[in-house]
Amino acid sequence: MATEGPVIVKPEEIESESFRMIDAEVGPHQFDAQQWPVVRRVIHTTADFSFSEATEFSFAAVTRGLDALRGGAKILCDTNMVLAGINKSRLAKLGGTAVCYVADADVAAGAKEQGVTRSIMALRKGAAEGCNLFLIGNAPTALFELLRLAEAGEVDPALVVGVPVGFVGAVESKEALYQSELANICCRGRKGGSAIAAAILNALMILAED
Repeated sequence: MATEGPVIVKPEEIESESFRMIDAEVGPHQFDAQQWPVVRRVIHTTADFSFSEATEFSFAAVTRGLDALRGGAKILCDTNMVLAGINKSRLAKLGGTAVCYVADADVAAGAKEQGVTRSIMALRKGAAEGCNLFLIGNAPTALFELLRLAEAGEVDPALVVGVPVGFVGAVESKEALYQSELANICCRGRKGGSAIAAAILNALMILAED
């Protein structure tokens, strides 16, 4: 059976056409010229237009994120899946680094000893080692711990991308972030995940290069 319609094979043309279709389907929106490329990248990653309603930006969130990236940010990812989704070549050009400690032996041992999740211990390790941009796509416990440390003055994030997915604590942790004074990008509700967190950072890096 013959395929109907034009077949686009060049990656840049596929992406461009996808963005055109997203722009057309969403239509008028409340996002500014820096915020929209981030939201559009999330929609492009998920094919889920509900993110145009769920995604929220705190005041100056994009500006603070771009400043951090251009200054060589040290990024903490809550899972190795988030870390895997980051465009490493772009990050290297910006002089940044990204880490994930959740599978480290000392983190596992500390979590067992203290009776907390590995995500909490990994977050503490990242904060202690000077991470200033946080990508949390899966672990509400990590996001709650980051908020606790920030309130205690033990960490001062340039930007928090808080998009944990799921049911237990996910909605509540994102609402707490949304209500906080931290610069943040979040997706309210149950939806989120590793791909969302990585997509947001990748979009910010493209903006930081311009």
